[in-house]
Amino acid sequence: MVWQIPDCFLKLLLESGDMIPVQTYIDRRKQLLSHIQQGVAVIATSPEKYRNRDTNYPYRYDSYFYYLTGFQEPEAVLLLVATGDENTSQQILFCRDKDSEHEIWNGFRYGPDAAREAFCFDAAYPITRLDELVGELLANQPVVFHAFGHDVSWDQRVIGWISRVREQIRKGISAPAEIRDIRHLLDEMRLVKDDHELAVMREAARISADAHKRAMQATRPGKHEYEIEAELLYEFRQQGAQSPAYTSIVAGGANACVLHYVQNDARLKAGDLLLIDAACELHGYAADITRTFPINGSFSAAQKDVYQLVLAAQLTAIDAVRPGNNWDMPHQAALRVLVQGLIDLRLCEGSPDAVMETESYKRFYMHRTGHWLGLDVHDAGEYKQAGQWRTLVSGMTLTVEPGCYIRPAEDIPEHFWNIGIRIEDDVAVTSTGHEVLTRSVPKSVVEIEEWMQCMTTTEK
Repeated sequence: MVWQIPDCFLKLLLESGDMIPVQTYIDRRKQLLSHIQQGVAVIATSPEKYRNRDTNYPYRYDSYFYYLTGFQEPEAVLLLVATGDENTSQQILFCRDKDSEHEIWNGFRYGPDAAREAFCFDAAYPITRLDELVGELLANQPVVFHAFGHDVSWDQRVIGWISRVREQIRKGISAPAEIRDIRHLLDEMRLVKDDHELAVMREAARISADAHKRAMQATRPGKHEYEIEAELLYEFRQQGAQSPAYTSIVAGGANACVLHYVQNDARLKAGDLLLIDAACELHGYAADITRTFPINGSFSAAQKDVYQLVLAAQLTAIDAVRPGNNWDMPHQAALRVLVQGLIDLRLCEGSPDAVMETESYKRFYMHRTGHWLGLDVHDAGEYKQAGQWRTLVSGMTLTVEPGCYIRPAEDIPEHFWNIGIRIEDDVAVTSTGHEVLTRSVPKSVVEIEEWMQCMTTTEK
């Protein structure tokens, strides 16, 4: 069937800002149906969550559901009925009814009829009819695909549906004999980004990069971390991003040695470094950037030594991001540089091989060098296949983020104390190598000091 989207709904979709065409979501559903072959897939969106009393947290849809539908409203479920024949397979949406009274209070709702036309489903029904109609759809199906184990209430609901179908066995109706995890199939689909996804991610990266540059401009001794966080949030929203991709880390001085520091309430001190790990979410897709820079605009000698070590490790790791290399190669490349540098700085003792074998470097570098990036900050996709690190292919997107974190200790020279540095960029694998999506944020020592000196001069 060839779908034509009515002009009124096409206008509404364009005004919503979604940069991915509706046809892309249709194609994804068809691809998933072809993987399923025979059975029913049930993919629910995220529930609304109470913040307190009658106030909800800002709503964010489930990434798997959104990946297949583009539909952003809560209380929605996608059912895909695979028959092995594209002409008889079904794509069905259950969503909230059109309700003018609720729209007065909470805004526009598509309703089943408009959603079916705008997002090109074979059928759409009110969410209140899901339990009533799902039994017919599960009858005589061999398998139910569902994100089993993700939400206990949904697990119980699916099992209840199967039990009700099983009660009709005397009528010659069989119930699904298996429940399989749908995420295995979807993770593989989500792992490689198409051109539309990469376009959104480039824009998310650009906005996030601008926010980091703004934060550098605003940083001064005496300010609080939350003042710098506010600059980031302002730039995200001012440029049209829907939200931060994660809780921003704005960590001055010793706080930079806490990997997931989010209090962001300390006062910034001259002579300290400021580590900012922050980025926006745009149309569902995340960026993820970390920069570390001197609060007063100039690196000390010890800060510069450690910073240049981490930067060298990051550049080496980025160079290892290319098709044909495996996932672990960028991490190992960064690690070798870091280990040698820690030995040269006399923070680790022994040969590089000995330090690697004993893992004594983990005192200063305790995390891996990156993760998948996409609809989730730590995006879907396995890192190994059949026990082997998976091969990088064009369209994969990942972060590259080595670091070094030096806490005070008797055996550590005092000039290294409380130096916490991480440098993170978003990198897409291309057919010939890689593309650094976040390259516009100052990163070298010279670039950072010149950028901050330029702003100080302008201020004067």
